[in-house]
Amino acid sequence: MGLVKEFKDFAFKGNVVDLAVAVIIGAAFGKIVTSLVEDVITPLLLNPALKAAGAENISKLEWNGVTYGNFLSAVISFICIAIVLFMIIKAANKIKGPEEVVAPAGPTEDQKLLMEIRDLLKK
Repeated sequence: MGLVKEFKDFAFKGNVVDLAVAVIIGAAFGKIVTSLVEDVITPLLLNPALKAAGAENISKLEWNGVTYGNFLSAVISFICIAIVLFMIIKAANKIKGPEEVVAPAGPTEDQKLLMEIRDLLKK
């Protein structure tokens, strides 16, 4: 029974559950960003460049025999994800507000007594 209890305690800690939710949300968000890049941004920004290069879609975009369309799509996806995450973190920090600075506590009674002893020994 000890092993089952240990596993239950581990599996249902707040951090593990939060991480699992974050991974699932991240995967879903990745699909949204991929669709945004491939279905919206690429046609709007790159269709003129694709037509000039003679490619019908970004995966067939090549220059001097090197296909770089998929790489370009991945870079655009990364930039979109980075911008959105930056905005989310910035909003979360604004909601959370500034962190309170806790003043350091004064010396304890033991420390005061030791300082008095030190001062007496110096005399």
